[in-house]
Amino acid sequence: MQGSGGVPVARWRRLSTRAWFTVTLGSLAVLLAVSAGLMTWALSATSQATDQVTRQIFPGVLAFHRLRTALFDQEAGLHGYVLSGRPEFLEPYRRGVAEETASVARLRSALGGTGLIGGLDAVLRGAASWREDYAEPMAAAVAERGAGTVTPAQAARGKELFDGIRRALAAQERDLDRGQARAEAALETARLWRNLIVTAVLVVFVLTLVSVSILLRYTVLRPLDRLGTAARRAAGGDFGRGIDVRGPSDITALAAGVEAMRQRIATELTVSQEARRLLQEQTDLLSEQAAELRRSNSELEQFAYVASHDLQEPVRKVTAFCQLLQRRYAGQLDERADEYISFAVDGAKRMQTLISGLLTFSRVGRAHEEHVPVPLDRPLEAALANLDTLVEETGAVVARPALPEVVGDPGLLTMLWQNLIGNAVKFRVPGRAPQVRITVERAGKMWEVAVQDDGIGVEPRFADKIFVIFQRLHNREEYDGTGIGLALCKKIVEYHGGEIHLDTGVAEGSRFVFTLPVPDLTSPDPGTRTTATPRPAGQAIATVPQDPGP
Repeated sequence: MQGSGGVPVARWRRLSTRAWFTVTLGSLAVLLAVSAGLMTWALSATSQATDQVTRQIFPGVLAFHRLRTALFDQEAGLHGYVLSGRPEFLEPYRRGVAEETASVARLRSALGGTGLIGGLDAVLRGAASWREDYAEPMAAAVAERGAGTVTPAQAARGKELFDGIRRALAAQERDLDRGQARAEAALETARLWRNLIVTAVLVVFVLTLVSVSILLRYTVLRPLDRLGTAARRAAGGDFGRGIDVRGPSDITALAAGVEAMRQRIATELTVSQEARRLLQEQTDLLSEQAAELRRSNSELEQFAYVASHDLQEPVRKVTAFCQLLQRRYAGQLDERADEYISFAVDGAKRMQTLISGLLTFSRVGRAHEEHVPVPLDRPLEAALANLDTLVEETGAVVARPALPEVVGDPGLLTMLWQNLIGNAVKFRVPGRAPQVRITVERAGKMWEVAVQDDGIGVEPRFADKIFVIFQRLHNREEYDGTGIGLALCKKIVEYHGGEIHLDTGVAEGSRFVFTLPVPDLTSPDPGTRTTATPRPAGQAIATVPQDPGP
């Protein structure tokens, strides 16, 4: 397919949109320059023709008519003076002479160099000859001898001389008429060319604008519209139809990029749909597993209920009857029987403690559903009141700051404080009053609380083991306990959305750090204050397990 001038269309399509605009603007610039040149020429020609008519021809014609009038005034004034002899009749003659001089100056100024006043010299010579040979002598004769002294021969001579002036004036007038006609014809021609050029320029500009609009529409705007339609179609989810837009090179390149993106999205969509299908299958499988897990948890809860109710009663009976045997038959049997009974009583008591601790551990997050704003000072006070006897016996001192407010279960937070402070007091260095220090600081969206003591400490290699249920680091002869305390602390903290760990970087004693979320409306950062532990009277330590289980 060929374009205009035999240039292939494909070659034109290789032009970019910028090139199209450059060519279009260049064409408009050339057309504007040519139009400006033609308009300048037409306006200049019209202005010159107008100036010739208005500044030369018209003033020259007017000056010529004044010159003729001045000459006729001279003749009339002289003729009246000759007939009447009255001096006032010479006044038009004298004014005519002065007007003649002025009119000649204006005529030469207006038409000098145009070639239209070639007969002016003949007029002036005739006028000078008439005045010299007739007018002046006749005026002098009348002044001397009075009116009626002019002879017929002299009058005929004067008429002959002035007829020469008339013929010279007629010839000059014909020259002026021909010059005026030529100037007016030139002006009319210049105006005609000006109008033709202006009309042609306007027509060419309109045609050019229409051509440029059509060119831009079919070479730039329509390809962009097709590309936009294809892009919106792809954005609407129709990735099956290809994008084939032809036009300037940059639009074609853009269309190729959009087509590549469409193919990539179509491929990714296919992969995504397959992945979604697999994900749905996995979701269904997980739903089944979750249902199975809920069923298993229900069975475990039932087991915990059995352990807390059905097992508690037999253990209590075993413990009670063993204690009755020990009290009633102590010293009545042999020494070995007393030892066996003691073993039975101790085992029953430990079994009862383990079942109670296990029940407490299993009920965290199930039996406790209360989430209310709780100042951490309040459960700490309750925990210290429960530990009052142990603290008083050991002489422990607890240094504590003002604690912030959190959202949680007051009972569980009391268990958390009671287990951490109870362990800090219980695992003390023999012969030394334990010192416990509580600190708190803001760490982003969490409160970070630490409980540090100066006791026997925990080796770093056991930092994870101590939080596992029933894990102990010491035998029962050294420190009593069930191994549930720290496991219970971990479960309580995680239930509230935080974490707990052992700080292995302390040189003496142990330091447990736990975090709790900052509520949406938090109190200002707490200050630091150290106080002695309150010891309210008449309160016993709660039966909640208080040891980490080492």
